[in-house]
Amino acid sequence: MSAVPCWESPIEKAVWQLKQVCEHLPTRPISVWDSEYGCAPFILKTANIPCDILVRLRSNLCLWGAPEPYKGSGRPKKHGAKFNLNEPTTWDEPTSVLEVFDPKLQRVRVTLWQNLHFKKAATRPISLMRVERLDVQGNLRVSKPLWLAWAGEEMPPLESVWRLYLRRFTIDHWYRFLKQRLHWTVPKLGTPKQCERWSDLMPLMTWELWLARDIVTDNPLPWQKSLDKLTPGRVAQAMGGVLAAIGTPAQLLGLWTKRSCSRV
Repeated sequence: MSAVPCWESPIEKAVWQLKQVCEHLPTRPISVWDSEYGCAPFILKTANIPCDILVRLRSNLCLWGAPEPYKGSGRPKKHGAKFNLNEPTTWDEPTSVLEVFDPKLQRVRVTLWQNLHFKKAATRPISLMRVERLDVQGNLRVSKPLWLAWAGEEMPPLESVWRLYLRRFTIDHWYRFLKQRLHWTVPKLGTPKQCERWSDLMPLMTWELWLARDIVTDNPLPWQKSLDKLTPGRVAQAMGGVLAAIGTPAQLLGLWTKRSCSRV
């Protein structure tokens, strides 16, 4: 629950946090980032951090290819051909194309282009991936493909690297659940220690909801439909019945405290 101060941008804060984390890791990590960080400033500011970057790109971006070899006269070029993610006519021949079958996503096609760069980050090349979900006939099942960029050392195999980003969706939804349903950012706490303690409760409450999913009875609001498979939010909505049956933990703690004091 680290806020971004008014004098610092989200990218600067993210770079600082990534640098702090990497200093305490025994091996070079792979970090996964949302499209907010798919830009030249972030790519440049993380160049000296011992970490590989896998970042989502917005589909309206333009990248640039490697420049032509220097011809010996004039200023050397920094950029090659323009690569507009929204305009297939600007795309070069891909480095490789792979089709795989995923148990959840079904047929997936991954197209790879290498040695591209942002216009303001020509010194740091990236590898570009386009991930498409296809139907049986080979047509797009989802209208918007997923664009990913890799920056760092040698990229993992194409059949596995794009799957790393799928883990981020679960994490994103979890953080949204903490903020909207478990009120992670609502308390106005006075000290960093209090913030840490409150943040430490978030995964504990999440696990409690997960473990209680099979023992609670769905308690939908008047405008909600009944569900057979309860979401974490619906489990939280039904936890009142569990607490009514087992009682509040505060009473148990008070009883344990009284017994401990009587023994002393």
